[in-house]
Amino acid sequence: MSEFISYEYKEMIADVEKASFLLDCYENFGWQQDEKLSGNVKSTYQTKVRLQLKRNRKIVNKMELTRLQRNFEACTKEIETLEQSKTSSATMYSLVVGVVGTAFMAGSVFAVTAQPPQILLCILLGIPAIIGWILPLFVYRKLAKQTEETIAPLIEAKYDEIDEICEKGHRLLGL
Repeated sequence: MSEFISYEYKEMIADVEKASFLLDCYENFGWQQDEKLSGNVKSTYQTKVRLQLKRNRKIVNKMELTRLQRNFEACTKEIETLEQSKTSSATMYSLVVGVVGTAFMAGSVFAVTAQPPQILLCILLGIPAIIGWILPLFVYRKLAKQTEETIAPLIEAKYDEIDEICEKGHRLLGL
């Protein structure tokens, strides 16, 4: 006769490309995929999956494992924030340049519709307007690349921290 085991359950929605990483890491905190559910990794959207996990409620070192798990989850959130910040400032600066270009175009339109039309002023305002509409692409690419170069080491350091946390959890489980 098998021994009675009481489980606690955890369900989460994750990006498809992060699902394997998360499953591997959560195993180090005593979690395992719930095999009783057919297709544990269910696609909810094209880019998201539902992960369903279970863990023995009477697992040894549960408090320490839970603490390590919280540290792990905090690190993954920091990585997500860093990933999002790669493009946020580049997007902002690109939008500002585009809006300035649009302001010049508005001035150009007002100059041509004035009585009498100011053609020379229209041309003088139209040139920076067109540049202001073309330039955001190059501003975005340059700033995104610069930001990625500065953030990549920070993200790598967070992954190293996650490795250490998972290693501690693995040792606590005695695997």
